[in-house]
Amino acid sequence: MSAKGHDWANPGPAGLVALAMACFTFYAVFTGKVEHSAIPLLGIWLLGGFVIQICVGLIELKEGNTTGGNVFTFFSAFFMLVTGLELIFKFFAAMNGWKIDARIDGWAWLALGIALLTWTPAYFKSPLTLLGVVLALDPAIFIVAFADMGVIPRTMLSLAGNLLLLAGIFGLYTAMAVILNTAYGRTVVPFPGPIIKPMPVSTTSQQH
Repeated sequence: MSAKGHDWANPGPAGLVALAMACFTFYAVFTGKVEHSAIPLLGIWLLGGFVIQICVGLIELKEGNTTGGNVFTFFSAFFMLVTGLELIFKFFAAMNGWKIDARIDGWAWLALGIALLTWTPAYFKSPLTLLGVVLALDPAIFIVAFADMGVIPRTMLSLAGNLLLLAGIFGLYTAMAVILNTAYGRTVVPFPGPIIKPMPVSTTSQQH
């Protein structure tokens, strides 16, 4: 999340709330808490999440946050916009008996999962709760990818759902900590620091 705060306030909490919404709703779908008829409504919710996350991603990139800016940008496109539209399309395809090979989704999710996994070490320099979001998302995305590809049974999606719920909880906690601690200018909510501390910039290097 952006740490500069010169031209823009930190948009990270809004993006994390949107992510938590997606995680909670997928948990409900994957664990059978809602019926299949809820799918098009979920698609609409994800389209709303797209609006928030694309804004967050662009602001983070403007503020110089390479990791957060890029993650929120591709989350907004693929996790929110594409998935939201696909859920609505698949619902009507099923209703009308259209034949589609949805295994292509698994290959797309596989690329997204690999990208997030390879970027995960960058979050070792982020607050622990934000790292927790990413560590819960990593295996969840691979489970979804392999289930869509037909490599593993779709019954495994319940495990992905529980991991997504955990990611959503970590995301909401992080958003709460940023909002309240910033509003009061002190630590109101405990916010554990990163595993790897940023290297201090020496006076000599600043002069150069």
